[in-house]
Amino acid sequence: MQEELSKKFIADFIENAHYRLDESSRMIGIALVDLSEEELWKKPNESSNSVANLILHLCGNITQYVISSLGETEDIRNRDLEFETVEGYSKVELLDRLNGVIENAKASISEASVESYLKKRDVQGFNFSGTGVVLHAVEHLSYHTGQIALITKLFKNKDLGFYKDLDLNIKNEEA
Repeated sequence: MQEELSKKFIADFIENAHYRLDESSRMIGIALVDLSEEELWKKPNESSNSVANLILHLCGNITQYVISSLGETEDIRNRDLEFETVEGYSKVELLDRLNGVIENAKASISEASVESYLKKRDVQGFNFSGTGVVLHAVEHLSYHTGQIALITKLFKNKDLGFYKDLDLNIKNEEA
């Protein structure tokens, strides 16, 4: 009985991690539609990052945490370069790169064993289990998705309509 519950829990965890990764990717795609190639690389101020740098940063972070750590591949991340880059990628290239990283991360999440989810590992100076690695990557992507949305709204002064086809005022119901 306990083993069956564990399998269901892992399957549910994987399903929800995939959903959150895809949802953030969808929102970033919407935010990029109206940005010009110039705005993509423009920083709102000197204390902020450009949308392009945030996307490069997300690619590096998700790769380091999920693909490299959970997926047990070599960590080749160059974090400083994610923020130092000032050109060289178009919107399409950045979105393709991010979506490719997310797909690879989803594969690593799906293929990880229960032991791998429980195993502690050092990532970027932190000590996380595989579950902690996935939670970090999902929340980190969500955090920067919000920043990308805000920067886009500041540049374009418009609602991005992430949930335009949903009634978000529906009350919770028992399932």
